[in-house]
Amino acid sequence: MVDTYWGIDLGGTKIEAVVIDRTLKPLVRRRIATEASAGYRHILDRIGQLVEMISEESGIEPPEVIGIGTPGRYDEVLGIMKNSNTVCLNGCDLKRDLEGVLKRSVVIENDANCFALAESQLGAAAPIMRDPSKTAFGIILGTGVGGGIVCHGSVRHGAHGIAGEWGHNELIADGEPCYCGRRGCVETVISGPALERYYQKLSGRFLPLEQISADAGSDAAATETIERLLFYFGKALAQVLNILDPDLCILGGGVGQVAQLYSKEAVQAIERHLFNSELRIPLLRPLLGDSAGVFGAALLTMGRREE
Repeated sequence: MVDTYWGIDLGGTKIEAVVIDRTLKPLVRRRIATEASAGYRHILDRIGQLVEMISEESGIEPPEVIGIGTPGRYDEVLGIMKNSNTVCLNGCDLKRDLEGVLKRSVVIENDANCFALAESQLGAAAPIMRDPSKTAFGIILGTGVGGGIVCHGSVRHGAHGIAGEWGHNELIADGEPCYCGRRGCVETVISGPALERYYQKLSGRFLPLEQISADAGSDAAATETIERLLFYFGKALAQVLNILDPDLCILGGGVGQVAQLYSKEAVQAIERHLFNSELRIPLLRPLLGDSAGVFGAALLTMGRREE
Protein backbone atom coordinates (compact mmCIF):
# COMPACT_ATOMS: atom_id res chain seq x y z
CA MET A 1 0.00 0.00 0.00
CA VAL A 2 1.28 3.48 -0.90
CA ASP A 3 1.07 5.75 2.15
CA THR A 4 3.17 8.73 1.13
CA TYR A 5 4.23 10.64 -1.98
CA TRP A 6 7.63 12.33 -2.16
CA GLY A 7 8.57 15.32 -4.28
CA ILE A 8 11.82 17.23 -4.78
CA ASP A 9 12.16 20.66 -6.35
CA LEU A 10 15.67 21.17 -7.73
CA GLY A 11 16.34 24.89 -8.00
CA GLY A 12 19.38 26.92 -8.85
CA THR A 13 19.94 27.98 -5.22
CA LYS A 14 17.85 25.56 -3.15
CA ILE A 15 16.62 21.98 -3.16
CA GLU A 16 13.32 21.45 -1.39
CA ALA A 17 11.64 18.16 -0.54
CA VAL A 18 8.13 17.37 0.68
CA VAL A 19 6.36 14.23 1.84
CA ILE A 20 2.56 14.27 1.49
CA ASP A 21 -0.02 11.71 2.51
CA ARG A 22 -3.06 10.39 0.62
CA THR A 23 -5.11 13.43 1.62
CA LEU A 24 -2.36 15.67 0.14
CA LYS A 25 -1.41 16.90 3.60
CA PRO A 26 2.31 17.72 3.98
CA LEU A 27 3.99 15.57 6.62
CA VAL A 28 7.59 16.73 6.20
CA ARG A 29 9.23 19.64 4.36
CA ARG A 30 12.94 20.43 4.21
CA ARG A 31 15.24 22.73 2.23
CA ILE A 32 18.97 22.73 1.67
CA ALA A 33 21.28 24.80 -0.54
CA THR A 34 21.88 23.43 -4.03
CA GLU A 35 25.53 24.52 -4.17
CA ALA A 36 25.31 24.28 -7.96
CA SER A 37 28.69 25.95 -8.45
CA ALA A 38 30.28 22.73 -7.16
CA GLY A 39 29.05 20.89 -10.25
CA TYR A 40 26.71 18.18 -11.45
CA ARG A 41 27.92 15.29 -9.29
CA HIS A 42 27.69 17.46 -6.20
CA ILE A 43 24.05 18.30 -6.99
CA LEU A 44 23.27 14.59 -7.24
CA ASP A 45 24.92 14.03 -3.87
CA ARG A 46 22.96 16.90 -2.31
CA ILE A 47 19.67 15.37 -3.45
CA GLY A 48 20.71 12.02 -2.01
CA GLN A 49 21.63 13.70 1.28
CA LEU A 50 18.26 15.45 1.46
CA VAL A 51 16.31 12.22 0.90
CA GLU A 52 18.39 10.45 3.53
CA MET A 53 17.92 13.34 5.96
CA ILE A 54 14.13 13.29 5.62
CA SER A 55 13.96 9.52 5.98
CA GLU A 56 16.09 9.55 9.13
CA GLU A 57 14.28 12.49 10.75
CA SER A 58 10.76 11.26 9.98
CA GLY A 59 11.19 7.50 10.18
CA ILE A 60 9.39 7.27 6.82
CA GLU A 61 10.91 4.98 4.21
CA PRO A 62 11.15 6.62 0.75
CA PRO A 63 8.66 5.16 -1.74
CA GLU A 64 9.49 3.28 -4.91
CA VAL A 65 9.06 6.40 -7.05
CA ILE A 66 10.09 9.99 -6.24
CA GLY A 67 8.97 13.03 -8.25
CA ILE A 68 11.60 15.57 -9.30
CA GLY A 69 10.94 19.09 -10.55
CA THR A 70 13.85 20.61 -12.47
CA PRO A 71 14.83 23.73 -14.38
CA GLY A 72 14.83 22.79 -18.04
CA ARG A 73 13.38 19.53 -19.31
CA TYR A 74 14.38 15.90 -19.55
CA ASP A 75 14.33 14.55 -23.11
CA GLU A 76 13.02 11.00 -22.75
CA VAL A 77 14.13 10.08 -26.28
CA LEU A 78 17.75 11.20 -25.93
CA GLY A 79 17.99 10.61 -22.18
CA ILE A 80 19.47 14.04 -21.44
CA MET A 81 18.54 17.33 -19.81
CA LYS A 82 17.99 20.32 -22.07
CA ASN A 83 17.29 24.05 -21.78
CA SER A 84 18.23 24.35 -18.10
CA ASN A 85 19.55 27.63 -16.76
CA THR A 86 21.42 25.49 -14.22
CA VAL A 87 23.70 24.79 -17.13
CA CYS A 88 25.69 21.94 -15.59
CA LEU A 89 22.55 19.79 -15.90
CA ASN A 90 22.38 20.15 -19.69
CA GLY A 91 23.48 17.09 -21.61
CA CYS A 92 23.35 14.86 -18.52
CA ASP A 93 21.08 11.86 -17.97
CA LEU A 94 19.61 13.19 -14.74
CA LYS A 95 16.98 10.45 -14.52
CA ARG A 96 19.47 7.58 -14.78
CA ASP A 97 21.99 9.24 -12.49
CA LEU A 98 19.45 10.14 -9.79
CA GLU A 99 18.02 6.64 -9.87
CA GLY A 100 21.55 5.38 -9.27
CA VAL A 101 22.02 7.68 -6.27
CA LEU A 102 18.57 7.16 -4.75
CA LYS A 103 18.21 3.45 -5.64
CA ARG A 104 14.64 4.25 -6.68
CA SER A 105 12.74 5.22 -9.81
CA VAL A 106 12.26 8.92 -10.42
CA VAL A 107 9.82 10.82 -12.61
CA ILE A 108 11.21 14.13 -13.86
CA GLU A 109 9.16 17.14 -14.86
CA ASN A 110 9.95 20.75 -15.69
CA ASP A 111 9.57 23.02 -12.66
CA ALA A 112 7.02 25.26 -14.40
CA ASN A 113 4.86 22.20 -15.13
CA CYS A 114 5.12 21.19 -11.47
CA PHE A 115 4.07 24.71 -10.46
CA ALA A 116 1.08 24.67 -12.81
CA LEU A 117 -0.01 21.21 -11.65
CA ALA A 118 0.18 22.09 -7.95
CA GLU A 119 -1.66 25.40 -8.28
CA SER A 120 -4.31 23.70 -10.44
CA GLN A 121 -4.97 20.90 -7.95
CA LEU A 122 -4.13 22.44 -4.58
CA GLY A 123 -3.79 26.17 -5.06
CA ALA A 124 -5.22 29.29 -6.66
CA ALA A 125 -6.75 27.61 -9.70
CA ALA A 126 -8.27 24.60 -7.90
CA PRO A 127 -11.86 25.94 -7.73
CA ILE A 128 -11.93 26.59 -11.48
CA MET A 129 -9.97 23.48 -12.47
CA ARG A 130 -12.46 21.16 -10.78
CA ASP A 131 -14.21 21.43 -14.14
CA PRO A 132 -12.15 18.95 -16.21
CA SER A 133 -12.77 20.88 -19.42
CA LYS A 134 -10.78 23.88 -18.16
CA THR A 135 -7.20 24.72 -19.12
CA ALA A 136 -4.67 26.56 -16.94
CA PHE A 137 -1.48 28.32 -17.99
CA GLY A 138 0.97 28.48 -15.11
CA ILE A 139 3.69 31.09 -15.48
CA ILE A 140 7.07 31.20 -13.79
CA LEU A 141 8.51 34.73 -13.75
CA GLY A 142 11.66 34.64 -11.68
CA THR A 143 15.34 34.14 -12.38
CA GLY A 144 14.08 32.58 -15.60
CA VAL A 145 10.79 32.64 -17.47
CA GLY A 146 8.88 29.41 -18.04
CA GLY A 147 5.37 28.08 -18.27
CA GLY A 148 3.27 24.96 -17.94
CA ILE A 149 -0.12 23.91 -19.30
CA VAL A 150 -2.58 21.78 -17.35
CA CYS A 151 -5.70 20.42 -19.01
CA HIS A 152 -8.01 17.58 -17.98
CA GLY A 153 -6.08 17.43 -14.72
CA SER A 154 -2.75 16.57 -16.37
CA VAL A 155 0.35 18.36 -17.58
CA ARG A 156 0.46 18.91 -21.33
CA HIS A 157 3.86 18.04 -22.81
CA GLY A 158 3.50 18.30 -26.60
CA ALA A 159 5.39 16.49 -29.33
CA HIS A 160 8.74 18.03 -28.36
CA GLY A 161 8.11 18.18 -24.61
CA ILE A 162 8.13 22.00 -24.65
CA ALA A 163 4.43 22.87 -24.31
CA GLY A 164 4.09 26.15 -22.43
CA GLU A 165 7.72 27.20 -22.83
CA TRP A 166 7.22 30.85 -23.76
CA GLY A 167 10.40 32.21 -22.14
CA HIS A 168 12.55 31.77 -25.23
CA ASN A 169 10.30 33.31 -27.84
CA GLU A 170 11.93 36.39 -29.34
CA LEU A 171 10.55 39.55 -27.77
CA ILE A 172 13.09 42.16 -28.87
CA ALA A 173 14.86 41.71 -32.21
CA ASP A 174 18.63 41.46 -31.73
CA GLY A 175 18.19 42.12 -28.00
CA GLU A 176 20.32 40.92 -25.10
CA PRO A 177 22.02 37.55 -25.56
CA CYS A 178 20.42 34.64 -23.73
CA TYR A 179 22.08 31.53 -22.29
CA CYS A 180 20.04 29.50 -24.82
CA GLY A 181 22.12 30.97 -27.66
CA ARG A 182 19.45 33.31 -28.99
CA ARG A 183 18.97 37.04 -28.44
CA GLY A 184 16.06 39.10 -27.16
CA CYS A 185 14.21 36.18 -25.54
CA VAL A 186 11.31 36.92 -23.19
CA GLU A 187 13.59 35.79 -20.36
CA THR A 188 16.18 38.47 -21.18
CA VAL A 189 13.52 41.19 -20.88
CA ILE A 190 11.06 40.40 -18.05
CA SER A 191 12.92 38.01 -15.75
CA GLY A 192 13.91 39.35 -12.34
CA PRO A 193 17.63 39.76 -13.15
CA ALA A 194 16.79 41.43 -16.48
CA LEU A 195 14.58 43.99 -14.77
CA GLU A 196 17.20 44.69 -12.11
CA ARG A 197 19.84 45.15 -14.82
CA TYR A 198 17.59 47.56 -16.67
CA TYR A 199 17.01 49.64 -13.54
CA GLN A 200 20.74 49.71 -12.81
CA LYS A 201 21.44 50.83 -16.37
CA LEU A 202 19.00 53.75 -15.94
CA SER A 203 19.93 54.78 -12.41
CA GLY A 204 23.55 53.71 -11.99
CA ARG A 205 22.71 51.75 -8.83
CA PHE A 206 21.40 48.31 -7.98
CA LEU A 207 18.06 47.70 -6.29
CA PRO A 208 16.23 44.39 -5.79
CA LEU A 209 13.07 44.06 -7.83
CA GLU A 210 10.85 44.24 -4.75
CA GLN A 211 12.20 47.71 -3.99
CA ILE A 212 11.98 48.81 -7.63
CA SER A 213 8.30 47.88 -7.60
CA ALA A 214 7.72 49.75 -4.33
CA ASP A 215 9.53 52.87 -5.62
CA ALA A 216 7.66 53.06 -8.93
CA GLY A 217 5.82 56.36 -8.99
CA SER A 218 8.37 58.20 -6.87
CA ASP A 219 11.60 57.11 -8.59
CA ALA A 220 11.78 57.89 -12.33
CA ALA A 221 14.04 54.91 -13.11
CA ALA A 222 11.83 52.54 -11.11
CA THR A 223 8.72 53.89 -12.83
CA GLU A 224 10.25 53.35 -16.27
CA THR A 225 11.40 49.83 -15.33
CA ILE A 226 7.92 48.78 -14.22
CA GLU A 227 6.25 50.42 -17.22
CA ARG A 228 8.64 48.49 -19.47
CA LEU A 229 7.81 45.28 -17.59
CA LEU A 230 4.07 45.80 -18.12
CA PHE A 231 4.48 46.60 -21.82
CA TYR A 232 6.58 43.56 -22.63
CA PHE A 233 4.68 41.26 -20.26
CA GLY A 234 1.49 42.17 -22.11
CA LYS A 235 3.05 41.66 -25.51
CA ALA A 236 4.65 38.30 -24.59
CA LEU A 237 1.65 36.85 -22.77
CA ALA A 238 -0.86 37.94 -25.43
CA GLN A 239 0.99 35.78 -27.98
CA VAL A 240 0.41 32.74 -25.76
CA LEU A 241 -3.22 33.63 -25.13
CA ASN A 242 -3.89 34.13 -28.84
CA ILE A 243 -2.84 30.52 -29.48
CA LEU A 244 -3.74 28.62 -26.30
CA ASP A 245 -6.69 30.70 -25.04
CA PRO A 246 -6.61 29.17 -21.52
CA ASP A 247 -9.30 29.67 -18.89
CA LEU A 248 -6.89 31.27 -16.42
CA CYS A 249 -3.27 32.19 -15.79
CA ILE A 250 -1.39 31.79 -12.51
CA LEU A 251 1.65 34.04 -12.07
CA GLY A 252 4.47 32.51 -10.03
CA GLY A 253 8.05 33.37 -9.22
CA GLY A 254 9.56 36.52 -7.76
CA VAL A 255 8.42 38.77 -10.61
CA GLY A 256 4.93 37.31 -10.22
CA GLN A 257 4.78 39.07 -6.84
CA VAL A 258 5.05 42.52 -8.46
CA ALA A 259 1.73 44.15 -7.58
CA GLN A 260 1.54 46.10 -10.84
CA LEU A 261 1.11 42.86 -12.83
CA TYR A 262 -2.41 42.58 -11.40
CA SER A 263 -3.36 46.17 -12.23
CA LYS A 264 -5.66 47.65 -14.84
CA GLU A 265 -2.55 48.80 -16.70
CA ALA A 266 -1.30 45.24 -17.01
CA VAL A 267 -4.64 44.08 -18.40
CA GLN A 268 -4.57 46.93 -20.92
CA ALA A 269 -1.03 45.96 -21.93
CA ILE A 270 -2.25 42.44 -22.71
CA GLU A 271 -5.36 43.66 -24.53
CA ARG A 272 -3.19 45.86 -26.77
CA HIS A 273 -1.85 42.67 -28.40
CA LEU A 274 -4.78 40.30 -27.82
CA PHE A 275 -6.90 39.05 -30.71
CA ASN A 276 -10.02 40.00 -28.79
CA SER A 277 -11.53 43.24 -27.56
CA GLU A 278 -11.02 42.43 -23.88
CA LEU A 279 -9.23 40.04 -21.53
CA ARG A 280 -11.85 37.71 -20.04
CA ILE A 281 -9.71 35.44 -17.89
CA PRO A 282 -8.24 35.98 -14.41
CA LEU A 283 -4.57 36.53 -13.64
CA LEU A 284 -4.22 34.68 -10.34
CA ARG A 285 -1.69 35.05 -7.56
CA PRO A 286 -0.37 31.62 -6.45
CA LEU A 287 -1.49 30.31 -3.07
CA LEU A 288 1.36 27.86 -2.48
CA GLY A 289 4.15 30.42 -2.58
CA ASP A 290 7.57 29.24 -3.68
CA SER A 291 6.74 25.69 -2.58
CA ALA A 292 4.28 25.05 -5.42
CA GLY A 293 6.93 23.26 -7.45
CA VAL A 294 7.75 20.71 -4.77
CA PHE A 295 4.07 19.87 -4.22
CA GLY A 296 3.69 19.43 -7.98
CA ALA A 297 6.67 17.07 -8.01
CA ALA A 298 5.00 14.91 -5.35
CA LEU A 299 1.73 14.92 -7.30
CA LEU A 300 3.59 13.50 -10.31
CA THR A 301 4.04 10.18 -8.53
CA MET A 302 0.35 9.53 -7.94
CA GLY A 303 -0.75 6.57 -10.02
CA ARG A 304 2.83 5.62 -10.82
CA ARG A 305 2.87 2.60 -8.52
CA GLU A 306 0.81 -0.39 -7.59
CA GLU A 307 -1.30 0.39 -4.56
